Amino acid sequence: MELDQIEALFRRESGDYVFARWGRPLAPVVFGVQDETLSVVKGAIEAVCQLAGHHTAETDPELGSNFMWFFFSDWAELLAVPDLDRLMPDLGPLVERLQAVEANQYRVFRFDEAGAIKACFVFLRMDTHLSRVPAETLALSQVVQSFLLWSDMAFRDRSPLAVAGETTVLRPDIAALIRAAYDPAMPVAAQDAAHALRLSARVGQVS
Repeated sequence: MELDQIEALFRRESGDYVFARWGRPLAPVVFGVQDETLSVVKGAIEAVCQLAGHHTAETDPELGSNFMWFFFSDWAELLAVPDLDRLMPDLGPLVERLQAVEANQYRVFRFDEAGAIKACFVFLRMDTHLSRVPAETLALSQVVQSFLLWSDMAFRDRSPLAVAGETTVLRPDIAALIRAAYDPAMPVAAQDAAHALRLSARVGQVS
């Protein structure tokens, strides 16, 4: 992966370079799925954690769960989730916006004082399109997109996943980038494009 490609993955549509990774173990909880899908989601989380050298935990000492997944059929269902409006004070207007554009997925991040990711909420409205996606593919894609604060344009034209035979896997270049981003010597957050140069050097070492 070339330097300009790496930089583009964290260069937002506004022109700002913004990077963040998780600064604490992931304590996931999944709502709205059967046990089979739950195990698929948790398996994807564990796989990407192992790749990055990161960790999961049963609970987060501050939030209880810091990686919440919601599967549902209508955005309005979120308004009935107990206490969700306390975690997300702008929930009502957000639901209205997502309904208006007929979105089928959305992610919300929260950050700590150092700028690291401390929480992520994953919302998946299982419309016709998402319902056709295999659970393993959907789970891995969402985990990858939640593991770093990517640009809002990062995967518009190309998925972070690839097909190998009959299996969907993480693209090798994206895998190498995630490993590099979680190098202990790298900062948990950055807003200077020079950070991409440091990532580039490490991607070459781990590829």
